[in-house]
Amino acid sequence: MKLAYIPSPAAGEIHLGPLPLRGYALCIIIGVFVAVWYGNKRWIARGGKPGTVADIAVWAVPFGLVGGRLYHVVTDYQLYFSEGKNWVDAFKIWEGGLGIWGAVALGAVGAWIGCRRRGIPLPAWADAMAPALVIAQAIGRWGNWFNQELYGRETDLPWALKITKGEDPGLYHPTFLYESLWCLGVAAVIVWADRRFKLGHGRVFALYVALYCAGRGWIEYMRIDDAHHILGLRLNVWTAIIVFVLAVVYIVLSARLRPGREEIVEPDREGDGGAADEDAAGAKDSAKKTVKAAAVKKPAGSAGKTTDLTKDTKDTKSAKDTKAAKGAEDAEVAGDGAKGEAKKG
Repeated sequence: MKLAYIPSPAAGEIHLGPLPLRGYALCIIIGVFVAVWYGNKRWIARGGKPGTVADIAVWAVPFGLVGGRLYHVVTDYQLYFSEGKNWVDAFKIWEGGLGIWGAVALGAVGAWIGCRRRGIPLPAWADAMAPALVIAQAIGRWGNWFNQELYGRETDLPWALKITKGEDPGLYHPTFLYESLWCLGVAAVIVWADRRFKLGHGRVFALYVALYCAGRGWIEYMRIDDAHHILGLRLNVWTAIIVFVLAVVYIVLSARLRPGREEIVEPDREGDGGAADEDAAGAKDSAKKTVKAAAVKKPAGSAGKTTDLTKDTKDTKSAKDTKAAKGAEDAEVAGDGAKGEAKKG
C-alpha cells in the first residue's frame, strides 16, 4: 500500500449553498481575474492607463474561450461526433476541454479588436499581459485535477496522482501539476528578462510563447490520453515545436528591426484628462493676460498728466505752425513790393 500520493477530489464541483460550481470553471474564473489584476499593474508600470486592460479583456476573454473550445473540439472531434456520442456535449465547456493554442490565437484577435478601439499597439499590450496570462494558465490547469483528466503514465513517485474515476484507477504522473509549476517558472523568467533587457514590441510575449512550448512539449509527451499522432508524435507536440520556432524567429527579427521598448504605449485620446487640460490651458492664458495687463497699466493719475502733456505739445506745435505761416506771408508781401518798385524804375 502506497502512503504518499496526491489525492483527487471526490467530486468535480463545489457547492455554494444550493448552487453548484464546477471546479474547472472556478479555476478558469480565478485565472481570468488574476490575469486582469496583474496585467493592469504591469500595464500602468509601462505607462498605460488604469482600466485599459479590463476594457480589452472584455474582448479577449470571450474570444479566447471560444477559440480554446473550438481547437479542442476540432482536434478531438471523435469525442463528440463519432458513433454513440452526443454532439451537444461539444458545448459543455464546464466539463473540460480548452485548447491553449486556440485560446491564445483567437484571444489575440479579440485583444486586437480591443486595442484598435483604444488606439493601442497590440504588441505593447501583449508584452504587459504575458506574465499574467501564463500565471492564469497555471491556475487554470488545476481544473484538470478537479475533473481527474489529462494525467501521465503510471508512476510510484511520492507525488503520484491518485485517479479514482475511469476504467483504470491508479497512480499516475500529475501532468497538470507539472504544467502548472512550469507556467509559474515561465512567469518568473519573463518578468526577470523584461526588467533586465527592457524587452518591447512583442518580444516579452514571444518569449512567453517559446518557453511555454518548450515545457509543453515534454509534458505532452508524458500524457496517455487519446490524441492524434503524426509521425509517432502527438499532435500537440508538433504544435509546440512549430510555435516554438515561430516565436524564436520573431524574437530575433524583432530585436533587429525594432530594438528597445516603446516609449509611449497608450497615447492620449480625445476626452482623456480633458478637464485637467482645460484648467491648465486656462491658467496659462490667465497668467499671460495678467502679465500683459501689468505691462500696460500705469500708476494712478498718470493718465491725466499724459493728456495735459499731449495737449501742451499740440498747442506748441500749433503756435509754431502759425508763426511760420505768418513769416511766409510777410515774405511774400515783401517780395511783391520789391517787384513793384522794380517795374516803376
